[in-house]
Amino acid sequence: MTKHYILHLDPAAKYEWDRCSLRDPITADRPAIAELIAEAVGEQAGSYLVAVKIEVQVLEKAAPPSQTVQMHELPTRSALPQLQEVA
Repeated sequence: MTKHYILHLDPAAKYEWDRCSLRDPITADRPAIAELIAEAVGEQAGSYLVAVKIEVQVLEKAAPPSQTVQMHELPTRSALPQLQEVA
């Protein structure tokens, strides 16, 4: 069973739970690992000794958002020529 998730690492996050988060790429829900394992064993009642193998393959890495805000200078307007009254 292959599942895809987005892993977000932010050591500077304000809250501990946001420093490392795993999300579904479509619904943005956090995966319930225990439910995935229960699904894999057929959701039969009982106690199980299970081995879980996690294989991670990075498919794409997005650059972290920049913390600096760049100010773009607007071009200066040239002064409008003064019109002369025509007699």
